[in-house]
Amino acid sequence: MSVRIDIAGLRPESVAVVPSPLAELGMALHALSEPGHHPGLQGWATGVTARMEPHLADRMCEADFLWRTTFSDLFLPYAAMPDALPAGTLVAELDQLDKLPDEQFVDAAMEFTCVLTYATRAPALLSDPAGRRRALEVAASRGPQQVRFAQRLLDDPPSVRAWLRRFLEDCAEAFFDEAWSRLRHQLAADARHKTELLRRKGPAEALAAVSPAVTLDDVTLDETGERRARITVDKLTDGHARVAADGLLLVPTSLGRPHLMVLHRYGWQPVLHYPVGSPELAPPASVEELTLRMAALSHPVRMRLCRHLARSAYTTSELAQVHGLSAPEVSRHLGVLKKAGLVTTRRRGRYVLHQLDVTVVARLGSDFLEGILR
Repeated sequence: MSVRIDIAGLRPESVAVVPSPLAELGMALHALSEPGHHPGLQGWATGVTARMEPHLADRMCEADFLWRTTFSDLFLPYAAMPDALPAGTLVAELDQLDKLPDEQFVDAAMEFTCVLTYATRAPALLSDPAGRRRALEVAASRGPQQVRFAQRLLDDPPSVRAWLRRFLEDCAEAFFDEAWSRLRHQLAADARHKTELLRRKGPAEALAAVSPAVTLDDVTLDETGERRARITVDKLTDGHARVAADGLLLVPTSLGRPHLMVLHRYGWQPVLHYPVGSPELAPPASVEELTLRMAALSHPVRMRLCRHLARSAYTTSELAQVHGLSAPEVSRHLGVLKKAGLVTTRRRGRYVLHQLDVTVVARLGSDFLEGILR
């Protein structure tokens, strides 16, 4: 599973790395709504929540599915505009949001009801009675709050747009302006670093610096054998996009870790919304590695082997004797554990010793959480 972006003919100068205060406000709202996703921000989230006026907290709940269960593309409105970039200030980016036609605004806001048509051409909900009925049915299945918002949005887009702008402006005054004054310098420095990598070493190096989950591949795309460059983002979802004349946009976030977002909405400029690097953190495991590790630990015999291997190093024969198994059977189980990167092997004289890599196992829980949230 992955999100793929075809970038045939993309020039390095067509890749822009630009911080976005509106996107970062969206991640701030998400972190406040889902603090469990962001353990490193729990102190900040607790402080903001304690100081927040009850009226603003109530309004935050009114449409929290725009930032809690998904990250709405409304926080990246410039991706819908030809040759546009983040404007650099929250007010200017809210002005960009205001420039979206009602059809685009409604479709982006209703993303939580229209997942299946996200990356394909589809009629605008405002002009499609069947799509409108389906969206309201999906909204109704998710609770009265969602269906009320969806009905308001479909019946009167201007009032919802005005409500959302006022709400975001009030959030900025209440807590985000202070946070942005601290975060923007880190994000600007990261953007300069990625831009320099693009200029000096090319897209492959810059994308590798964005995240180990992002790679630049040279792949065969069709039966003609034509090979083209493609960005692959290792995520537990499938998606596809193609860059156009507008190029590719990279938007760093400080509040967004561990989420690595890929905007691949049909007709919009592709955007990688990536968390800025933290040198103290190990690179995230790939989805394939997580699958191997979870499968390796699902077998009761391998679980019992891990119990011994966590305490000391053992030979295959020793493990076979302790567990009442044949040496070939133990070897097969050890092979699965080693392929998953859970067991290390070293030689001592004529003996081969196996031991559990406790560091890798200790990270498995956080790796799994990061993998499914990426």
